[in-house]
Amino acid sequence: MDKANEDTGITPEGPSVETQAQEQTGQQQVRLRIDQRNMTTHYANAFRTGTTAEEIMLDFGLNQVTQVTQARDAEQQGQADKPAGEILFDVTNRIVLNYFTAKRLAISLGQLIRRYEDQFGELQLNVAERTKSKS
Repeated sequence: MDKANEDTGITPEGPSVETQAQEQTGQQQVRLRIDQRNMTTHYANAFRTGTTAEEIMLDFGLNQVTQVTQARDAEQQGQADKPAGEILFDVTNRIVLNYFTAKRLAISLGQLIRRYEDQFGELQLNVAERTKSKS
């Protein structure tokens, strides 16, 4: 960290963990210990959000798409008005955050995504755009 940023605790990625801890506790020196003994890891390819006046709920899980053959079978049976497919969102985890923690998470995720895109290029969220750019 250069001298200019030493005093503020701000890094190019944003406030350091130490600076955030100081802001949260009002203390000048804070020792951060991380206990990962009870940690579990889960994969998610989908999420949904919910809110109350005091909290944000983040539900994580897996989008599971039904087989295309099922949609074709429905079409062949004269049920063309039925949806072409179905996605089941299997919720596996819920994280509840207060708005302060949610804002810190949003800032941190934004910084991580920006760094990733700087290194590897823009992430295309539209699947149709991703497939066009590959061909």
